[in-house]
Amino acid sequence: MSPVPFLLAHLSDLHLGPLDRPRARDLAGKRFTGWFNWSRSRANVHNMDVLAALIADIHARKPDHIAVTGDLANIGLPAEFELAKVVMEKIGAPDMASFTPGNHDAYVRSSLDHLARAFAPWATGDDGVAAYPYLRVRGDVALIGLSSGVPTAPFVASGKLGSKQRAALGQILDETKARGLARIVMLHHPPHKTGASMGRGLMDAGAFETLIAKHGAELVIHGHNHKLSVTQLRGPDRKPVPVVGVGSASAAGGSRTHRAGYNLFSIARAGDGFAISAQARGLMDDRTTIGDLGKIAL
Repeated sequence: MSPVPFLLAHLSDLHLGPLDRPRARDLAGKRFTGWFNWSRSRANVHNMDVLAALIADIHARKPDHIAVTGDLANIGLPAEFELAKVVMEKIGAPDMASFTPGNHDAYVRSSLDHLARAFAPWATGDDGVAAYPYLRVRGDVALIGLSSGVPTAPFVASGKLGSKQRAALGQILDETKARGLARIVMLHHPPHKTGASMGRGLMDAGAFETLIAKHGAELVIHGHNHKLSVTQLRGPDRKPVPVVGVGSASAAGGSRTHRAGYNLFSIARAGDGFAISAQARGLMDDRTTIGDLGKIAL
């Protein structure tokens, strides 16, 4: 009898709205430019009815787990995290869904405490500690959550893991490999050097690439670019490690690769390793229906 595959749904960049008009004192510094960008354009792109339809479609697929890789907030206001927690509860209970933060969640330093409190239930490892990286084992799958969200200057959307988090990740990858688990690494920013334009990428992407080349992984998933993308990193013995990005879960416009979507991964044991396949689902050309966008070539 063939093993029953583990189904992992992945969505990102929800950019929840609408935003209540902030007080003037809340718009100091970077938040002013963020509020301006939201009011001028983002509010017209991110549609909460589309997001609700997408979440309903995910639930209809009955995944074993749901990964949410950040940017639920827009400018990191306290009220945004209250809304984000409600939406996370709709997506899945903490044991059924995992969260990693994006740059909009960690928008400014004053956002960080609110961010940590709101999402702690969905970012707590099996050891009971809410910290990054965390490890959650579900069946034969090791879900490893990283935080690349850090406060940055205005007009900068880059991320960073840092040496401490990378070192801990290396240990987790080795330990979970020894346990024979499929290692799925989750983070917000694309983790390769060519993954984003200047000022938007992962600042220590080169170090992450080196880490994966040494320790390996079965799959890396990310958001941030608001589009479906597939690339590979070199793993141990030059074995390729697929890196898959997903579109914004609430984007109502743009081409198929940029419209609202999520990825559904099937992970099953195969010989001494794992077979992983993927399917994209998202907003169809009618801009109302969520449907099949085809297989993802890994």
